[in-house]
Amino acid sequence: MPAPARQVDAPTLEYYLAVSARSPVAVRMVLGHLLRTLRKEAGVDAETARRAIRGSEAKISRMERAQVTCKPDDVRDLLTLYGVTDPHLLAPFEEMVRISRQPGWWHRFDGVLPDWAGKLIGLQEAASAIRTYEVQLVPGLLQTPAYTEAVVRQAYPEALQHEVDSRVELRMIRQNLLVRDDVPLLWAVLDEAVLRRPMGGEQVMREQLRHLMFMAQLNHITLQVAPFNRPGCIVGGFPVTHLRFELPALPDIVYLEQLRDAEYLDKPDETDHYRCVLDGLAQAALSPQESLELLEYTLS
Repeated sequence: MPAPARQVDAPTLEYYLAVSARSPVAVRMVLGHLLRTLRKEAGVDAETARRAIRGSEAKISRMERAQVTCKPDDVRDLLTLYGVTDPHLLAPFEEMVRISRQPGWWHRFDGVLPDWAGKLIGLQEAASAIRTYEVQLVPGLLQTPAYTEAVVRQAYPEALQHEVDSRVELRMIRQNLLVRDDVPLLWAVLDEAVLRRPMGGEQVMREQLRHLMFMAQLNHITLQVAPFNRPGCIVGGFPVTHLRFELPALPDIVYLEQLRDAEYLDKPDETDHYRCVLDGLAQAALSPQESLELLEYTLS
């Protein structure tokens, strides 16, 4: 028989649940982390765990890495195996399973939202800090409706009007996280090309630049421009988003978007590398005040 796992205390579980509850993606990650931690503490190997749920070792791995939603019976059986039987501890786990199996609000946009993009929305909903570097376009969280529509029409030239409207609505709803009470910190570095590319025409672009100026002056938003004339601002032709979470149960995540796919990195050596890249960009780019002055100059 495996040794009983060190008991997780109820207040900690309640805290994990409260902080992550707004995002089923985050709850799934917290649940997976806890299941892995409890298994290790109980001295249970993956083979023994998979027998307890009549599954495979691959399934145990996918559950612990939050790559699948967990079934209530599977979680209950694993907790029993790990020595977690106190009803006060089981209740938060049951609630985590319930929330993790619910669709996020963004699922109503499944018709226009790529499969790989939904995870990013869920992670942003739970993040305490979002750092992003953009080389082509204004970050989605800082776009105006007209700018977003221009981006959508260029990316999907054959899209019907209702599809365009749905994509614009989705992006605008995503921006609500920047005005809620527990707002995350947003730190964006924009290549100067973003300001020079007249997406949607002159009027749309001027409106977008004014919006960037307004947002950049909010306390929880830092905006920097990486100018053409600073070699240290050249790091590659692709955007990078780094997500950090308040919960220690959640690792940093780096999101790398390609044309028709995206990659999510969570290994410390990978996320640390991209964090250092973003640190270097922030140091080489214009200061927030200098960036505001460049935006104002571009509008003049």
